[in-house]
Order: sequence, then structure tokens, then C-alpha cells
Amino acid sequence: MADTAVRPAPAAPIAAEPRVDAARLTPVLLGTWADIRLEAREMIKDPVFWRVDGEHYLEHRERVLEQCRLLAQRGASSRALPEEYGGRNTQGGNLAGFEELVLADPSLQIKSGVQWGLFTSAIFQLGTKPHFDRWLRDASSLDLPGAFAMTEIGHGSDVQALGTTATYDVETQEFVIETPFRAATKDYLGNAAKHARAATVFAQLITGGVNYGVHCFFVPIRDADGNDLPGITSEDDGPKGGLNGIDNGRLAFDRVRIPRENLLNRYGDVAADGTYSSPIASPGRRFFTMLGALVQGRVSLDGAATWASALALKIAVTYGNERRQFAGPAGEETVLLDYAKHRRRLIPRIATAYAQTFAHEELLQKFDGVFSGATDTDENRQDLETLAAALKPLSTWNALSTIQEAREACGGQGFLAENRLVGLHQDLDVYATFEGDNNVLLQLVGKRLLGDLGAQLKGKDARELAAYVARQSASKLFHGAGLRQLGQTVADLGSTARSVEFGLRAEDQHHLLTDRVQQMVADVGGRLNAARRSGAAAQQAAFDENQVELLEAARAHGELLQWEAFSDGLERIEDEGTRTVLTWVRDLFGLSLIEQHLSWHLIHGRLSTQRASAVTRYIDRLCTRLRPHAQDLVDAFGFAPEHVRAPIASGAEATRQDEARAYYADLAARGAAPTPEKRPTR
Repeated sequence: MADTAVRPAPAAPIAAEPRVDAARLTPVLLGTWADIRLEAREMIKDPVFWRVDGEHYLEHRERVLEQCRLLAQRGASSRALPEEYGGRNTQGGNLAGFEELVLADPSLQIKSGVQWGLFTSAIFQLGTKPHFDRWLRDASSLDLPGAFAMTEIGHGSDVQALGTTATYDVETQEFVIETPFRAATKDYLGNAAKHARAATVFAQLITGGVNYGVHCFFVPIRDADGNDLPGITSEDDGPKGGLNGIDNGRLAFDRVRIPRENLLNRYGDVAADGTYSSPIASPGRRFFTMLGALVQGRVSLDGAATWASALALKIAVTYGNERRQFAGPAGEETVLLDYAKHRRRLIPRIATAYAQTFAHEELLQKFDGVFSGATDTDENRQDLETLAAALKPLSTWNALSTIQEAREACGGQGFLAENRLVGLHQDLDVYATFEGDNNVLLQLVGKRLLGDLGAQLKGKDARELAAYVARQSASKLFHGAGLRQLGQTVADLGSTARSVEFGLRAEDQHHLLTDRVQQMVADVGGRLNAARRSGAAAQQAAFDENQVELLEAARAHGELLQWEAFSDGLERIEDEGTRTVLTWVRDLFGLSLIEQHLSWHLIHGRLSTQRASAVTRYIDRLCTRLRPHAQDLVDAFGFAPEHVRAPIASGAEATRQDEARAYYADLAARGAAPTPEKRPTR
């Protein structure tokens, strides 16, 4: 007889915890030019490229010079150049490979950047074919070491106000390069103290008694034996706080004469009779076009700082997963990363590193499109400059903060030079300053945001603008972030944490982050617009009063760009488990940004105090949820042991811990363990 009893349905299988497939994630993080990144990483596994701790700065300089020669010999110096000049004609790939050198020695990365990313690039981006034929091959091979002479003692970020002059002498058809006063001395120049034989010098071009603004000139500065040429004075900046493998120095010019043809004349030229011409009529637009041609320095610093942060996290998380401290309930000492505070100090920083990685990939693609010519339009160049100016400050500041936190998270071990964190912090310190001081760059971004707002409101008077700002406040206060029903959600679910998870999903994070940028820009724009009819002095005073808030709005804009890039990047993750975990990581990044700016959200009524505190508690929950995945997330950066080179991240700590545990276990097994004076309470 058939069995007709009703049997219970089989229990649904318990869903497995999603896991990160690090091997499949690594190529996604390496991005479009993963092959060139891997090529560079393979090359710098050779110890000849590694930083030597404690090396005297004069020896360090010579070591890095020889390393640069090796780069040139192995074809790493010419990737951006056309095939005609021995290159591979890849703009994005060139920067991708260059950024990886930070893993070997940041001094190597920056010195090679001076030689090929600045000096050679200035010839290529600002010159024309006769200049290419004369200098590109020698600059690429390092047969012609060079300096990039833009910054002056008295003018760093304000390039338009440089004091150095290049006055055209129509009788000899030469430019006369002059340093008219001490503050016009070129300073902080890589290669200028010793190694450079020529410099691309930025100076005010004067012909026929008219100053046509800053242009770039090729100026020989030393002979083949390293002696200063007539009229050239060079000085050594000496030891620095970091990057001591680079011979930074000063250059001054005393009526130095160069041929007329040494003007890099892509955007401005002077005829034999002294007549000036340019394909760009507007002096302001011409200046910014010339500087925009050199934006790759900011792009590459964003990438290098991101990889340096990732390296610091790889070291700290690996150590935190092995180092034990203080006995837990079971008697064994507790792994550091199992402590809530340790999770809180490191795991949100992993989220930031991932956000920066995805954002940098978009920046690099934008750069490649413009500089390859595929998408080279005025609008795209402006977008590229704004994007680089927004992201470089965030990544370089975050690198310093992350490396310091990683150092502290590794205790005294983190302070040892052999574990690299102190040296990384010293070397990356100046990343926040060169290629544009971070605050100056954010001001550029803020002005662009104000310009975009002005374009939207063109033709509206002060009253209409004020009404617009008021509407922004009212609508966002009551409707913008979609959180008015959060209180009811708490009642329905009976859990604040669950309600925050429900109420701050991706779209809600996006609303809050976007709203903050829009509101801050609208507020500043409204106040500046009100001062428009009050005269130049009043307008300048109004700008000064609002500068801090404008810079904060620009920073918020950069953070929003990173969040959006992270969200877009999730779509490229094919493995379901990896995508689930990275979605949590993205949420951690977004909520961490909201938490950092809780005072703004509270003051402007975007979040109540209860909901603000719930955000913090949910971040703690996310850190706990991501704790099992922390090692996989840092392993996915793809660093080999030769890239990490920190003993505390080599497995040595785990060996020590295992040895200690085996020792005590053996004592207990043999009954040889001493009786503790204070017995544990049960």
C-alpha cells in the first residue's frame, strides 16, 4: 500500500554566509589597465627597486637615480609617448604603471614623475614636433635628466603671479630668462639640486613691452659634467621630512639667453620680429589650458595615495588578525581585530580605500579619454580638471590619516622602520601640498560648483535667488531624504538598528550626500550673489567670509563622487557573494560620511538626534558584520609579499602566537603549569 502520510516539507537550507572571492575581485580593483599594473608590480618585486631604511639622503638620491635608469631600460618611462618616439601611446596605462611605484619607494615614484610626468610631459604637451624631435627620446631614456621649474619661493599655487620673466630680444631673436628678486627663485624642484641638465621653466612672456602671461621654456642649466651653466645658480634644499631620494633644489636665472625656438609654443608663439600669436585668444583660457595639459600629476597622486592607503591597511589588518592581547572568557588571549574599537578604527578605512579605488578608476578613464584625443573637448577637459582637483585632496589627506591609524593599530611594532608605516607617512606627507595645495584645489572645485549654480540661475535677480535657496531648504527639510516615515518604521519593526538599515539604503544615502552638497553651494551662492552690487571690496569680503564653507562644500562634492563611483563599481562585480559583501562595504562608506557630518545633518534638520545616534550604532553593526571579511578585502588589493615587505604582515606574528599557545598548552598537559595566585572566578 502506498504511503499517503503527509510529510513535512524539507527544511530550507541555511543560507551560506557570503564570501569575498579575492582572486576574482583583484582584477576589478586593478581596473582597465590591470595588465600594466601587474607588469609594474612584477618589475618592482626586484629588491633593487626597494627603499632602504636609514640610508643617508645623498646615497638615497643616487640609488633612486639608478633605479630610474633601470625603469627607462625596461621600457617603463615611455608608455605615454607615441610609437614614433619609442612609446606605447597609452595615457591611462602610463599613469597606472607609474602609480604602482609607490609600493617600491615613494621617492622612486616621485622622481620618475618629475622626469617623465612633468619635465618630459611638459615638452610633449606644451611643445610641438620640432621640440619632440630634439628632446623627447633623450628625456625618455634619461640621457637628458630634467627639472620642472614652475613653483617659486613667493608663488606656489598662484602660478599666474610668477615673478620669473622671459623677455624677447628682437635683435638676437632670443629670450632672456631673469629672476628679478629672491622670491622669484624657483624652489622645491625635483632634480634641480644635482641631476637635471635642463629645465622646463615657467615665466612671464614679455615681447614688445607687453606681458602675455605665463608660458613654458626649455632652458639648459648644466653641462655634461654637472656644472651650472653661465647665469644659472642652483642650490640644494637639503634633507626633507620625507622623499629624501629626490634632489630637490632651487634655480635662479641671471639674464640667461635661450633661442627663440626654445619657447614650447603649442599654445603661444613669438615670431622673429617679436609678434605674439596664439590659437587661444583669451589670456585666461590660454593659461588654464596650458596648466590643464599637466593635470596628470594630480591624477597620479590620487592613485598613488590610494594604493599607499591600501598597503597600510594590508599591514595593519593582517597584524590585527594574528596579534593577541588580553585573555578572553575562554582563557585564550583575544585577537586584536575581535575588539570593537579595533574593528571601528580599521574597517571603515577599508571602505574608504575601496571608494577611492573605484573613483580613481573613473578619473583615470576620463584622463585617458582626454589625453588620447578620443574625448578631448573643452567640456571634458574642464570636467577632468575639476574631478582631479576634487579627488586628489581627499585621497592624499586620507592616506596620511589611514597610515597613522594603521601605525597606532600596530602598537610599537608599527613604529619600527622595518614595518614601513612610519616611512610611508613621512614620504606621503608632502602629497597634500605638491601638484596643488589641497585647500587651493578644493577652492577651484568650489568655484566650479558656484559657476554651475550660476548657470542654472542665470538671469534671476537677488529676490528670485533667495526664494530658490528657501525652497531648497524647505523641500529638503521635509521631503528630500525620504526619512519622515522612519519613526513609524521603528514602531513597526521594534528595532532602531533594523529601521536605520531599512531607512538608509543606497537611495537614502545618496539623497543625504547629494542634498548636503546642493544646500551648501546654494547657501554660499545666495550670500555671494547678495554682495554683487556692493562693489569689488565687499564682494571679496563676502567671498572670504564664505571661503571655509565653500571648501567644505567642495569636499562634500568629492565624497559624493567617491560614493557614486563605488555604487557604479558594484555593477562590475560578477560574483554574487563578493557583490553582497561589497554592498555592505559601500553602505559603511556612505554611513561613515553621514556620521562624520552629523552636526550638519542635525542643524539642518535632515536627521533627528535619535536617528543620528542610530546611524552610529548601525555602523558598529556593519563593522561586526564585515569583520570576517576584513582579511579577504585587503588581500584583494593583490599585493605580493615583495610589495608588502613588513615583517608583521608576513605571518611571523602568527608563528609567535602559535608558539606561545603551544608552550602553555604543553605546560598544562604535563601538569607543570604553576598555580596562579589569583584563581579565576567562575
